[in-house]
Amino acid sequence: MLAGSVASAPVFASASASSLELSGYTATKYPIVLVHGLFGFDSLAGVDYFYGIPHSLTKDGAAVFVAQVSATNSTEARGEQLLAQVENLLAATGSEKVNLIGHSHGGPTARYVASVRPDLVASVTSVGGVHKGSRVADVLRGAVPPGSISEDVAVKMAEGLTTLIGLLSGGHNLEQDPLASLEALTTAGSLAFNRDYPEGVPTSDCGDGQFLADNGVYYYSWTGSATFTNVLDPTDGAMTQLGWVFDGPSDGLVGVCSAHLGKVIRDDYKMNHLDEINGLLGIHHLFETDPVTLYRQHANRLKLQGL
Repeated sequence: MLAGSVASAPVFASASASSLELSGYTATKYPIVLVHGLFGFDSLAGVDYFYGIPHSLTKDGAAVFVAQVSATNSTEARGEQLLAQVENLLAATGSEKVNLIGHSHGGPTARYVASVRPDLVASVTSVGGVHKGSRVADVLRGAVPPGSISEDVAVKMAEGLTTLIGLLSGGHNLEQDPLASLEALTTAGSLAFNRDYPEGVPTSDCGDGQFLADNGVYYYSWTGSATFTNVLDPTDGAMTQLGWVFDGPSDGLVGVCSAHLGKVIRDDYKMNHLDEINGLLGIHHLFETDPVTLYRQHANRLKLQGL
């Protein structure tokens, strides 16, 4: 993987396929931009957030770029950072548009860019995205009262983690705001965001949204609905505990219905929130589709859609 900056924008990591034989299966018309979620990164100490996914997409024809936005901040702030990178990417490549694929908080972040600059975006795809809030964020916001000592301690801990992520990933110059990110992911914060940026969001509790929105952008989504998926994955215990706060099925951090956006491809994969990005070095459910395969299939879907 080659890393470099696009003009004055924050760092994009790009995957090169120039030395590989291309099948064309993932060769979309427009570049694919992967957008990370809360406490995310492009590459941390040499390990990709979207583990193994950029390489697998590029080896069969896709042009793939991995955005690096604030690990913690409001959706709008992260969206402005992403927009600057998209503008610079298009200027550098000569492409007219991009296909945005966002995981978790990356879903609303991608939606922001498509809403304010739909002329630059061909499609938005949300993977485990938070579109109607996360019960986990609601509980945390309720358990950490505004202005309390507990809130100060929680903020300091989050700031320490984001500083470490920034140093290891190269994104230490990005502005961080843990409380703004927490507020954005609550039910109230998500619904307020949806009023300003409604494209693709279902109007029913758990249905599909507009596939082709009025702004000319196509919207897709998929998500997992499991928490414990592999006994060899040490993070599954935490996902299972977090999943207990939900009244219905979830991936451990986001409820299934909250993850719906546009055309829902599937919402019942045996995956938790980290499996959706092939997390923890690709450990996932033994009897479920490989997460990397989902991204490859979707790139082919975009290709066939003419995107």
